[in-house]
Amino acid sequence: MIEIKDLKKSFGEKTVLRGVDLNIKTGETTCIIGRSGCGKSVLLKLVVGLLAPDEGTVVVDGVDISKMTQPQLFQMRRHIGYVFQGAALFDSLNVYDNVVMSLVEHGETDGKILDGEARRVLSAVGLLPSLERAGTPVYEGEYSNLRLKKPSDLSGGMRKRVGVARALVGKPDYIFYDEPTTGLDPITSQQIDDLIETLDNTIDATSVVISHDIFSVFNIADHVIMLEGGLVHFEGNVDDLRSTTDPVVVEFLRRYVS
Repeated sequence: MIEIKDLKKSFGEKTVLRGVDLNIKTGETTCIIGRSGCGKSVLLKLVVGLLAPDEGTVVVDGVDISKMTQPQLFQMRRHIGYVFQGAALFDSLNVYDNVVMSLVEHGETDGKILDGEARRVLSAVGLLPSLERAGTPVYEGEYSNLRLKKPSDLSGGMRKRVGVARALVGKPDYIFYDEPTTGLDPITSQQIDDLIETLDNTIDATSVVISHDIFSVFNIADHVIMLEGGLVHFEGNVDDLRSTTDPVVVEFLRRYVS
């Protein structure tokens, strides 16, 4: 569980978060919505310790991350997968090196372990078939071809899937998705939504999704939080979101659904 209390963050004279209070429950998919610039991505970066709050606390599984040393933060992040906006793959690295990067950074050097994890997560996101024949993966040729591709060789949807695969490495307890469907066509966006929903049903992880895509939120969310004016303005499930008469939320939905 992630507990956020009175979280505040400013950049110079611009105040982004004014005292956010919210709980992210274990095992649920929580979607965070709000207008551009409302602090959604800043909130995620505060949760993983990429930014330090001006005031307030972020408690992950009972531990206040603001009190962690850098080595402790480094270890804590092993339990968190992060899918960046636009996938944020390294152009100079192939698919394999992008996917196993976090394991390498944490000291793993065994090629068999790295290779096995790459196969597992690429299968999990649907880039490789997971069927086996006589104990030998039938996707051997496909894997050999895929692992050497550079991000520039992939479609937008495939890059997103590789970004998700990278986040799944090491079986994290939490997966954060920052605008996972941005820039994708409607069909590919639906495929990514289906992937997130499938992963939520098959892996033991808590998902937090930042999105401006309301149709995506309706598809995948267990819990919805809307930020407005640096505070939590709305909190509830999808049915609550659909039925609310709050004028700020109604206007937001009208703008982003129409």
